[in-house]
Amino acid sequence: VDAEWPAPKAPIIPEADGYVVIPNVAQPPEPSRTYRAIFDANRAADKATQLVPAINMAGSELNALGAAGVPLHNAKFVVVFHGDAMAGILDESHHKAKFGVSNPNLKVIAAMKKAGVEFFVCGQNVAYDKIDPKTLTPEVTIASDALIVLMKYENDGYALLSF
Repeated sequence: VDAEWPAPKAPIIPEADGYVVIPNVAQPPEPSRTYRAIFDANRAADKATQLVPAINMAGSELNALGAAGVPLHNAKFVVVFHGDAMAGILDESHHKAKFGVSNPNLKVIAAMKKAGVEFFVCGQNVAYDKIDPKTLTPEVTIASDALIVLMKYENDGYALLSF
């Protein structure tokens, strides 16, 4: 027999997975706590119509915090793209040319940026793959190297979450 659970809530990023508020759980989100996380985005979505896993998970955690009453300014999230995840940050025309569909990540990245999330892409990956930076969404900043970004934020106390 299936249990009855409340519907997931997605108050911040509706396109990302929602959060089921469960009463009386251990370790609930705390509104007074600051949550620092760096999302290591290195996997592509299964389909070009889906969100890159790291974008979905960062959005999902924003939804979790929002549903629990944590103010957005207490969510210090960073996403750094490299490897296969870079397909998800192509601008609309280049994504459509490559995959034949609109880029579902762009609207979500813009909304997450408004919520305070920072986005970087690995400059080494861009250079080695000979990617024209003009083909990437301007919402994402080119960094020296994804691993340097990961080390910097981890050294500053951010939790590493890899997707």
